[in-house]
Amino acid sequence: MTTAAQTEKVHKVLDAFVIELPSWGFAQTGTRFGKFIQAAAATSTEEKLADAAQVHHVTGCCPSVATHVLWDYPEGLKSTGEVMASAAKLGIRLGAINPNVFQDQIYKNGSLGNPDPAIRQAALDHILESIEIGKQTGSRDLSLWFADGSSFPGSNSIRHRKQYFTEALQEVHAHLSPEQRMLVEYKPFEPYSYFTDVGDWGMSLLLCRHCGPQAKVLVDTGHHLPGQNIEQIVAWLLSEDMLGGFHLNDRRYADDDLTLGSIDPYQVFRIFNELIAFEWETGKRPDVAYMIDQSHNLKEKMEEMIQTAMTAQELWAKAALVDQEKLAGFQKKGALLDGEECLKDAFSTDVRPAIREWRQSKGLATEPLQAFRASGYLDRTARERGPKNKGAVASFA
Repeated sequence: MTTAAQTEKVHKVLDAFVIELPSWGFAQTGTRFGKFIQAAAATSTEEKLADAAQVHHVTGCCPSVATHVLWDYPEGLKSTGEVMASAAKLGIRLGAINPNVFQDQIYKNGSLGNPDPAIRQAALDHILESIEIGKQTGSRDLSLWFADGSSFPGSNSIRHRKQYFTEALQEVHAHLSPEQRMLVEYKPFEPYSYFTDVGDWGMSLLLCRHCGPQAKVLVDTGHHLPGQNIEQIVAWLLSEDMLGGFHLNDRRYADDDLTLGSIDPYQVFRIFNELIAFEWETGKRPDVAYMIDQSHNLKEKMEEMIQTAMTAQELWAKAALVDQEKLAGFQKKGALLDGEECLKDAFSTDVRPAIREWRQSKGLATEPLQAFRASGYLDRTARERGPKNKGAVASFA
């Protein structure tokens, strides 16, 4: 249980903690091996936004939705008005814009790293259009992830591909409005086996520095090899003012895209602690975007989103209860055990009653998942969308 002072702190930090939902997390998704169809899955952009609005309605912490250009704006810029109107009607806003330069057949050998200049230009044109979509929708962040790489030694020039990426991303940066940012994500492997062009945080950092001040690194908590100390990466990027945002998920082996905190909640807590410790020490709140990016393939999609938001709130609240002044004192003295116990004390604190009080003060249900289930929204959408999603089984089989 939290003390009165701790409860007040939990309420204060939750007021400022918001999480962005991914539109693609509400649609039919799968693995490379198959799809497991859900009757209630969204079948259109409007349905994705409606589902996201329901998650925000019960959690109160998910006011924006990241969209994917190829999947949410079928006519590119011409689609923005319709999507914006749908979001406004539902009381949510559009968040990060995600280009797609990995799905089209032309990207077999890469996008911005492709040896064919015509294909590199096609990828660049799509990203530049995505910037314009972001300007129309008022979206600050352009979220960039690239599947580019190589599966066999000798098949590509690693240095040439690095140069292709540098030149293209510099042009992307030049097209940003003063209010926009570009977030460059990294991933150590998959879908290629020999190397990935933007394979770790150092590569992303170098590319961003070649581009300019509006380029920052995006950390996907799943995109790391086993044993990687992610909070150390976060701490380094914070110290360099190069951390732009997160894609939140969890992993068992590498990029498993599991529900946040389902495998190692203590690691998520430690990451959050680095962010809160930075603000405590410097007096500056890191300008960081928190976005969900998970594989909603087995759990019901809206319920998993709610579960993730609740877990993120809980772990953020626990991290806020770390006594940073006491911890800093232990660190200066080299009091190893005491420093570790200081973290563990906060992590072991049951903050759920304080979070329930916060929800109640905001007019929210104290138990979001139960409230969502009681609303009947899932059953209703399953009935309405079931026939369309049944067709998706036939088309995939």
